[in-house]
Amino acid sequence: MKYFMIVETNITNPSWVQEYLLKVTPLLSKFGGKYLTRTSNIELLEGDNKPQYTLVAEFSSKEKALEFYQSSDYAPYKDSRKNGSSSNYLLLPVENATA
Repeated sequence: MKYFMIVETNITNPSWVQEYLLKVTPLLSKFGGKYLTRTSNIELLEGDNKPQYTLVAEFSSKEKALEFYQSSDYAPYKDSRKNGSSSNYLLLPVENATA
């Protein structure tokens, strides 16, 4: 079953962003993931907390998504992101999809 990884991020210190984008993009691909979108063009239709940036990545399975997230390769970039932002990092199955 496919899984989506959704990350909502508010950057507090941008020093990590450039290297993160450069290094994590090929790393995500290495684990079979692909970005569906990475954007700051977000319209908040409900709620109170619009993130600065949101990304959606697709993985072929939950195991592949967790392999990426828990990998030692990703660990230093995850730490940089956590230290320089406030994020919601979500993992959800693609259920009841019609396409």
